[in-house]
Amino acid sequence: MRFIHTSDWHLGRTLHNQSLLDEQAQMLETLLTLIETHQVDALVIAGDIFDRSVPPAAAVSLLDDFLDKVIQRLKVSVIAIGGNHDGQERLAFGARQMAGAGLYIQGPVSASIDPVRIDGKQGAAFFYPIPYAEPALVRHLLDDEDIHSHQDAMAALLAKVTAHKSDGLPKIVISHCFLDGGSESDSERPLSIGGADKISPALFTPFDYAALGHLHGPQYKGAEHVRYSGSPLKYSFSEQHQNKSVTLVDMLPGQPPDIRLLPIKPQRDVRIIEGYLDALLAQGASDPGRDDYLMVRLLDTHAILEPMAKLRAIYPNVLHLERTGLMQERALEGPGRERMQKSELTMFEDFFTQVQGESLSGPQKALMSELIASLHREGGQ
Repeated sequence: MRFIHTSDWHLGRTLHNQSLLDEQAQMLETLLTLIETHQVDALVIAGDIFDRSVPPAAAVSLLDDFLDKVIQRLKVSVIAIGGNHDGQERLAFGARQMAGAGLYIQGPVSASIDPVRIDGKQGAAFFYPIPYAEPALVRHLLDDEDIHSHQDAMAALLAKVTAHKSDGLPKIVISHCFLDGGSESDSERPLSIGGADKISPALFTPFDYAALGHLHGPQYKGAEHVRYSGSPLKYSFSEQHQNKSVTLVDMLPGQPPDIRLLPIKPQRDVRIIEGYLDALLAQGASDPGRDDYLMVRLLDTHAILEPMAKLRAIYPNVLHLERTGLMQERALEGPGRERMQKSELTMFEDFFTQVQGESLSGPQKALMSELIASLHREGGQ
């Protein structure tokens, strides 16, 4: 049995108000090629297919077109679950009818864990879909007052997987959750406050493979087969150093699963660049990634006229600008009104010089100092 494990597509997502739909479309084309090249038996999507409960129409159309190619053209089964970003009831519309075509969607969690048997070219396996669910919902569905945490809820659901007789076939659990010790990034929505959402990896180790979603960095916890595929694209600047991929899994009789990461190369990378404005502008002409989505951290400590416009003339997809140097200088100067007045005068001097092409004269500087001081006096009153 060979399948691809992926998750956290977040179709319809934006990055600092920049639509990523074109990048997501290219990512799905790459995934389609990998499915065909590696002749997989199934595609597993471990939640957060969409970025929000009511996704944009263009994102729905993109998913519909992709699934049609995978199921109808390539004849590959797809098993998907709802994540915490998904509108689970909407995602599951028509699921019972689509199962006959090879599309198995488990939107909301249910009291019974209905296994999906996939018969591949050289073997079969059972897949157990467990969508994201709040403990209170699981407590209600199972009528079990002892369920109070995500750990309790997952243990109760996995007990049903353990009880299912698989006739010796591999048991593959699909879940959207947060394992204790997992490495987070800024683009993941917290499942709860104060660590109550964390689940022990030991719950999943008895199974042949755990295909997990929620964390955006590819990683495993507790055992190599208890694994997050990670998101196939970068969805925050905190993910700039992550190598994005999907996970190819071969289930071999009597052996541990053979696991390989298949890289996903984005149309535009997401990264942070840092330096002085003049140096960044000079090196931009020869930067092969000048079209990447960028956060720029400027080290300049003086005021700069329209720095974003100057940067975007060279780097068209600068999405966020931080004045790191200016903030550090202010922090070193320490608090107080005298410091504020000084920095304001310095900033105006820089601004005046850039606009007029000459420095403030002595009388002009004295006038501006008095004006700033009088504004502070009025503010204090």
